[in-house]
Amino acid sequence: MSTATATTSQSPERKVALTLADLLEQLGGISPERVRADPPPGRATVQDVIDIENAENRHYELIDGTLVEKAMGFRESMIAIAVATMMGTFTSSRNLGLVTGSDGTLSISTGLVRIPDVTYISWARLPGGKIPSEPVPDVVPDLAVEVLSAGNTAKEMRRKRAEYFRAGVRLVWEVDLKTRTVSVYESAERFSVLAETQVLGGGAVLPGFSLPLSDLFSELDRHGNAPQ
Repeated sequence: MSTATATTSQSPERKVALTLADLLEQLGGISPERVRADPPPGRATVQDVIDIENAENRHYELIDGTLVEKAMGFRESMIAIAVATMMGTFTSSRNLGLVTGSDGTLSISTGLVRIPDVTYISWARLPGGKIPSEPVPDVVPDLAVEVLSAGNTAKEMRRKRAEYFRAGVRLVWEVDLKTRTVSVYESAERFSVLAETQVLGGGAVLPGFSLPLSDLFSELDRHGNAPQ
């Protein structure tokens, strides 16, 4: 296991975006194609997230009043489902809480909506220990998993991690398909990088959970028989 330190601001001050370039930089240097123009950036609400998903089946995160489309590719979706399946089997057999996938939209703080690729939420974090009925519940997960896509930038992910931990997320996993590694963040600054030959554990958040990364990444190598 290798260890490293990531640098990020604990309480970044968000300046007013005067131009599209300013806005894209604040959002992490993302592509302009991911930013929705209607409603205008800075004026979007949680209700807009809900209405657009219902009408168009498109998933947007809400950041500084701006709708940003969730970046997700085919292979990334497949790996996210594999992680969710393994986590879900573990948590459901012990009735620890809920596991959601890339449709699990959450309001993790006022005006901030994020959609992790996979989340684990313990019963203790759910009001009344029950499954929320709201389309975008005010819930902070214990564990957030992000499977990096081509559209994600390093700055975007730094901002997202900082927001997760400020909101109260206890553990963040970032899965990188290119390097076949998983970065395990216990805070916005401290992380470990696990290689494909190592085992991903749940730590204090999911004690007893273990996932050999060779099993996870081997999903990318599966193939069917060639047609005769």
